[in-house]
Amino acid sequence: MTVGFRVSEREIFRDPALLQRAAALPVANIGDVMNRMQAMRGGFRAFGGRRGVVGHAVTVRVRAGDNLMLHRAIDLAQPGDVVVCDGGGDLSIAVAGDLMIGHATQRGLAALVIDGAVRDIGNLSQLDIGIWACGATPAGPYKDGPGEIGYPVACGGQVVMPGDLIAADEDGVVVIPQAAAAAVIAAAEVHAAKEAQTIAAIAGAGWDRAWVTESLAAKGCEVSR
Repeated sequence: MTVGFRVSEREIFRDPALLQRAAALPVANIGDVMNRMQAMRGGFRAFGGRRGVVGHAVTVRVRAGDNLMLHRAIDLAQPGDVVVCDGGGDLSIAVAGDLMIGHATQRGLAALVIDGAVRDIGNLSQLDIGIWACGATPAGPYKDGPGEIGYPVACGGQVVMPGDLIAADEDGVVVIPQAAAAAVIAAAEVHAAKEAQTIAAIAGAGWDRAWVTESLAAKGCEVSR
């Protein structure tokens, strides 16, 4: 095994029922119940035709501007998976375009999340797949390697392990550690139900705002009412 050219054979446990529940939730609600610690940094844009996805992570790390191992990761991923690519945040060369991502679409992948750049964005918006990346450039990639598949990666300021749940929508991307996923989704469902009640109260002009003055008073701020 050569560091820099290696592929892990570890099997990913996939939970379709949990994914279905997670897909019904706003990504912001999922992030909130993880103490706002698991969101990828701002700046990821939704380029694909799907604007909301949830799937298990297939991780890949590539050299900036090179997509050889990303090609291989797409071929290894299963339908419904999210390929998470650590491209080092480099925006000078795109590591994916419409040909590669068109192939991923045909293979049934849910999404690609790329800490780097893409190209062919007019065509990407027509594909039935989620694509989250940090920017776009017409500069095309090299195909030499190195890279690694199936190992922990850093993407958007988060550590992503193979099999973690990835939830993404137009707000951005959150990472749900696989060991905590069931508890996180259950908590997010409760949180989403509470927010639905608040939305209904706002619509009826009945949102109790006492908590604002109470919070200020508790911090020593003088409030008149």
